[in-house]
Amino acid sequence: MEPYLGNSFGNPHSADHCLGWEAAQAVEDSMDRVARLIGADADEIIFTSGATESNNMSLLGLARRAAESKRNRILVSSIEHKCVLAVGRVLEEQYGYTVEKIPVDREGFIELSTLEKMIDDNVLAVSILAVNNEIGTIQDVEKISACVRKHGAVFHCDAAQAPIAVSTTSLAMHSDIITLSGHKMYGPKGIGVIFVTRDLQDRLEPLIYGGGQQNSLRSGTVPVPLCVGMGAAADLLTGEEIGAKRTELRRRRDSFVTRIRESGWPVSVNGPSGTLRHPGNANICFTGFSAHDILGALQPRLAASTGSACTSGIPEPSHVLHATGLKPDDAEASVRFSLGFQTTDEEVEEAVNLVIEILERLSR
Repeated sequence: MEPYLGNSFGNPHSADHCLGWEAAQAVEDSMDRVARLIGADADEIIFTSGATESNNMSLLGLARRAAESKRNRILVSSIEHKCVLAVGRVLEEQYGYTVEKIPVDREGFIELSTLEKMIDDNVLAVSILAVNNEIGTIQDVEKISACVRKHGAVFHCDAAQAPIAVSTTSLAMHSDIITLSGHKMYGPKGIGVIFVTRDLQDRLEPLIYGGGQQNSLRSGTVPVPLCVGMGAAADLLTGEEIGAKRTELRRRRDSFVTRIRESGWPVSVNGPSGTLRHPGNANICFTGFSAHDILGALQPRLAASTGSACTSGIPEPSHVLHATGLKPDDAEASVRFSLGFQTTDEEVEEAVNLVIEILERLSR
């Protein structure tokens, strides 16, 4: 990214000089890289400010353009990211759509039989997180997509958490719209992507109007350094060694969870286990404790959270844990730990010791 922050400062939409050409080429290269990550074509990639904007653009864009259609229902899972659920409320209150939540089981999985009963030819779109951000549940996108498309509805897949968790190289084959976030895949903050399949692009009403950049779907000058950074991150996640990195990440996560369980404190894990869970996600319920007390006592030595970072500061129980049937007291006792590719065995050991130390201190 560094050359594009200082030396190569041309506007990529300026077609009359070489500085603009150079910047435009860098953006196009990044579009190609992100497209390869999900098995798409570069002209189906639109850069945005992040996954929240992409999710808003997906559902609001579809719904506003289809306002006079007979398809007046939208289905979202009950454990979607807050920005999708918030858009759902706007679609109900301002546009008259009926937005229904698809229930999940105790591990956060959507039951296809339930989805089959809910969907019909009045459904405009179905929005499902590929990988849940709080409990790490990895959905069967291929089967969900087949069910949705059978009824002619648009399948929107929020895949912000997916690139670290699973291979995404065939994701575009099973999705009509895909959301990605730069900082969820080791790219920079402030950049995201919306993939819109080519034959659907004229059915999306833009959120931002102006000079008609990016197929007229998202006007405005794209941030070249951020686009370059997201493209570079996409390259890293399509390398030959990524499978081995995910395996190592899962091993360290499992080691962390096992050590906490063996400490003797009453703990349980929220969400699925094994390969059906994000390899870096550990959502642990510390029965009888307050998650906020634990997190406060861990500062400044260990960073964790009670739920999505996007809603931190809002003192309310996790809607994800509630949707899986967790009791309110257990939800209030749950902490989400996140491990990454650069997490070491020594750091896992240190984190376990810190958590045990804090539990002992808080129990006195």
